[in-house]
Amino acid sequence: MKPKNKYPTRASLLLGFLKGSKLIFFISICFAAAVAALDLFMPKIIAFTVDSILLGSSYDSPAILDKLIAFAGGIAYIKEHIYLIAILICAVALLRMLASYLFKFLNSVSEERLVCRARDTLYAHIIRLPMSWHNLNRTGDIIQRCTSDLDTLRNFLAEQVTNLVRTVILIVLAIIFMLRVNVTLTLVALALLPIIVGYSLYFHVKIGASFEHVDEMEGRLSAMVQENLTGVRVVRAFGREAYEREHFCNYNEKYMNTWIGLMKLLSSFWATGDFVGGFQALLIVAIGAVLCVKGSLSAGEYIEFISYNAMLTWPVRALGRVVADMSKAGISIDRIMYIMNSPEESDAEDALTPAMNKDIVFEHVSFKYEESDVISDVSFTIKAGETVGILGGTGSGKSTLMHLLDRLYEPDEGGGRITIGGIDIRNIDRAWLRKNIGIVLQEPYLFSGTIAENIAITRDEVNMDEVRAAAKIAALDETVSKFNKGYETYVGERGVTLSGGQKQRTAIAQMIMKDAPIMIFDDSLSAVDSQTDAMIRSELASLSSETTKIIISHRISTLIHADRVYVMDHGKLVQQGTHDELSVSDGLYRKIYELQQ
Repeated sequence: MKPKNKYPTRASLLLGFLKGSKLIFFISICFAAAVAALDLFMPKIIAFTVDSILLGSSYDSPAILDKLIAFAGGIAYIKEHIYLIAILICAVALLRMLASYLFKFLNSVSEERLVCRARDTLYAHIIRLPMSWHNLNRTGDIIQRCTSDLDTLRNFLAEQVTNLVRTVILIVLAIIFMLRVNVTLTLVALALLPIIVGYSLYFHVKIGASFEHVDEMEGRLSAMVQENLTGVRVVRAFGREAYEREHFCNYNEKYMNTWIGLMKLLSSFWATGDFVGGFQALLIVAIGAVLCVKGSLSAGEYIEFISYNAMLTWPVRALGRVVADMSKAGISIDRIMYIMNSPEESDAEDALTPAMNKDIVFEHVSFKYEESDVISDVSFTIKAGETVGILGGTGSGKSTLMHLLDRLYEPDEGGGRITIGGIDIRNIDRAWLRKNIGIVLQEPYLFSGTIAENIAITRDEVNMDEVRAAAKIAALDETVSKFNKGYETYVGERGVTLSGGQKQRTAIAQMIMKDAPIMIFDDSLSAVDSQTDAMIRSELASLSSETTKIIISHRISTLIHADRVYVMDHGKLVQQGTHDELSVSDGLYRKIYELQQ
């Protein structure tokens, strides 16, 4: 059954990210509404001044303005002290400034809190996603979703949502006030709204599709840059700089042309809005002037109506801009939702934390990757404390076996099981399982930092005595001692400043520091010479007799002293036994042994 999405709608994702800042966001919207209300109050003051103060005619002012006039001493007193109107306008302007300041400040606070929570949530979720998910999704695209798409979401919430609230309030109140001034002019002003709504909806669909295409291309471009910068040594070693540059420039040009196409679409959208808005303003000015001449509209009301129409025209046109940004934000939200709705690794509530220094048993284990058989009906037992070797060619499935043991992958449904001490590893807590299994991957990954920090990466604090002890077992101490800064040598991103063998030995020291009851060496001695290989194996043999060691290798000299060797070929277990037994028996092991001899 398909797992239920954690965030079924865009709104649920936004509310999830707003957790902890909803109140601040709501208060900021209230101040945005206050700014809109104060903007609408200003034309009332001007209309009252023109009609009642300067021209001496009556003006239907709102109740709050009547109270302010009475408080100031009445119309007669204000006529003699006209500066009171200026004071009132300044007071309203100051209130608007305060409301605007509080709106922008609180909006910025809620915006930054939202982004901080979104980043934390996304990062925590991504690192708990299964390896199968990471294999299907490019790193550059994931980074683009967590940066560019998140910034788009931030800008939409911080700017467009609050502006949308302010715009709706302005439009609704402006229409109400305009109807009170003159119904005919209001109908003229509203006559073009269906056209604006119509072309906005039309462009909304086209702009959304274009933004989705642009985002996908940006993700591929980010992935291309990430891969080339990570593999810059390979690019240079093969003299592929010109090819990669041309490849990047060609794709970058396609990306640019796609953006230009989108800009043409947006330019048409904005230009149409400018034309319709300008035409509407022209109609209001012309018809309003005619009504003034006929006496159907006072001078103050004419000024008031034009002011409200200007307030109405710009928000309506801004709505179109919001529609465009909403299209882009919608695509970004969907791309983030894809990550957040991808199911995490999970354990049962009653997951076990048993002793791990027990027998490991593979029982009829099978595994497929993208419909291709990788492991097929493999069964064998590794006794606790044994040193076991696994031999096989490229693609034989030997590394996949260990990834299954560490639950980086899961066996197929009905594809057997793996037990430790008789307990199915699917019933063991993942964190406990991985804590007790040390694994040196075939391609070791070192983080930016010192050698000491990388060796002690599984510890909260760096204990140099333990670091040196682990390095000696990994035959690394003598090498590091020759570096100018010793264990404080900075290794660079992915350990770029170290050789392949030095990186492998650093990774071995990492695992030894973990002191796990199960140790897996996944072809981790392939980059060291035979003498160093023998030194490391000799040191490893001195470790606790309760430690189970699994050594995966294509080099028989590495496996020669193993208690038992399992031979894999095309996902199947084809031979098992000691070196002495296998070297004299017909089969793959003997063929490889003779070739290597």
